[in-house]
Amino acid sequence: MTQAQAKQMTQEENGVLYETRGAVAIVTLNRPDKLNSFNEPMHIALRKALDEAAADRSIRALILTGAGRGFCAGQDLSDRLAAPGSLDLSKTIAAFYNPLVKQLRSFPVPVIAAVNGIAAGAGANLALLADIVIAAKSAKFVQAFSKIGLIPDTAGTWMLPKLVGRGKAYALAALAESVDGATAEALGMIWKAVDDDQLMIAAEELANKLAAVPTYPLIKLRELFDASETNDLTAQLELESRTQSELGKTPDYAEGVKSFFEKRTPKFSER
Repeated sequence: MTQAQAKQMTQEENGVLYETRGAVAIVTLNRPDKLNSFNEPMHIALRKALDEAAADRSIRALILTGAGRGFCAGQDLSDRLAAPGSLDLSKTIAAFYNPLVKQLRSFPVPVIAAVNGIAAGAGANLALLADIVIAAKSAKFVQAFSKIGLIPDTAGTWMLPKLVGRGKAYALAALAESVDGATAEALGMIWKAVDDDQLMIAAEELANKLAAVPTYPLIKLRELFDASETNDLTAQLELESRTQSELGKTPDYAEGVKSFFEKRTPKFSER
C-alpha cells in the first residue's frame, strides 16, 4: 500500500476524502449512506483536510463536493438524540460550525462548491460560503431549519440575504422549500447550474482557470466584497486604493504587465 493510499483510507474512515490534481485540491464529504450529514468525526476530518490544502503552497484552488446522492444534508440528528430541552446547540456551533465558517471565509485560495445533490440545512449554507458555487441541475438547496424549530446557522442568516435579498431569503428559510440547481441560479444563489454528468468536469475546469491567475488578488477580492456590505462609498474607495497599492507592488503584477507587452502567457508565482 502506498502512502497516498493509506492517507486516503484513513480519511475515508472519518468521512472525508482528500486528493490533489495539479494545483487543485478536491475535498469530498464521504458519508454517502447518511447523505454526508455532519457528525463529530467528519467535522474533524474536514477541518484536517482543509488545513492540509491551506498548508500546501502548490494548491491554488479548492473544490468541495459530496459523495453519492448528496452534497451534505446538514447535521446528523442521530448525534443529537436527547431529552427535549437538555441540549445546548450553541456548544456544537461554537466547537464545530463557527470555526468551519471562519476557516472557509479566510481560506488562502479560492473555494468552489460543487453541489451534486441535496444540500440541506448546514449543508446548504456550507455550500453558499464558497467563493463560487456550481451545482447539478438536479441539486436541491433547502433551508430545513424551520421544520425542526430552528433558524439557519453556519452563517446562513448572513450569507443568504446577501445572495438573494432579504425578502427571498426570509421566505426560503421560513418555508423550508427546496429549490433545484436551475432555480438557485435564477435566484442568484449560485453561479451556475450544469447537467448532472458535467458537474465535476465543469468544477475542475473552473478550478484550473482560477489556479492559472494570481491567487492573492482573488482572496483580497473576497475580503473587499465582504467589506462592501458595511462600508460606505468613501470607506470602500479607500480600501480599494490601499489594496490596489499593495497588489501593484507584487511580483505577479509585474509579471502580468511584462507578459502582456511580450505577448506571452504569464507565469504567476504568488499565493
